[in-house]
Amino acid sequence: MKKSKGPRRIILKAPWEIEKLRAANQMVAEILSELRESLKDGISTADIDRIASERIQQQGALPAFKGYHGYPAVTCISVNEEIVHGIPSDQRLIKEGDLVSIDLGVILDGYFGDAAFSQIVGDKGSDLAKRLISVTKEALYRGISKARAKRRLGDISSAIQRYVESQGFGVVRKFVGHGIGTALHEPPEVPNFGSKGTGPILKQGMVIAIEPMVTAGSHDIRVMDDGWTAVTADGSLAAHFEHTIAITDKRADILSDGFM
Repeated sequence: MKKSKGPRRIILKAPWEIEKLRAANQMVAEILSELRESLKDGISTADIDRIASERIQQQGALPAFKGYHGYPAVTCISVNEEIVHGIPSDQRLIKEGDLVSIDLGVILDGYFGDAAFSQIVGDKGSDLAKRLISVTKEALYRGISKARAKRRLGDISSAIQRYVESQGFGVVRKFVGHGIGTALHEPPEVPNFGSKGTGPILKQGMVIAIEPMVTAGSHDIRVMDDGWTAVTADGSLAAHFEHTIAITDKRADILSDGFM
């Protein structure tokens, strides 16, 4: 998602702000759980988007993505070689065996929630697709395991990259994770590649969205004519997982926990 004109410095959140962020992210987790169950052969990506829109409205929140830099939908739904920012459509029907990634954001009481997952539809996914999803999810949690006060941001990035590449997959470099709070995108950027011991020092009260985007081939991408949908340049499969977390002096606090 294109960056917003948010704050230019890293903002540490007070405990009460983290609880507001937790509420927003728990709403995201709850809706993503429902969207996961909706992924059936024959459903359109627009139908999935409508479910998300209805649930957000019912709970008194606002969609974080719709209208953001002109983005036209509530969710980003990316299929197979699509990495991120796939625009839902009534013409795009999900098929058995498709690898589908859903990214969702909400605004609740002025604070943002943001999370994503990838899943194979039905039981016919290829072994490669299953392994890609497994590796991407594991990479997310390996990054989260390094997210602790007094460490460096590069420790997260390095852990993700080293694991993904050790499994023979590519780490997308064009898109990165981000800080989050009263804006969807705040400093710092959270790359999924880099060197440990580099970057800003992690501090208690930082809230970041970590989101590895991984390909079964090259990390190179291209953007489709709609100006949003990013696909792998070589046509290989892609997967995407995301959690919003708060930094503590112990284990990271996963604010969006509950849908994976």
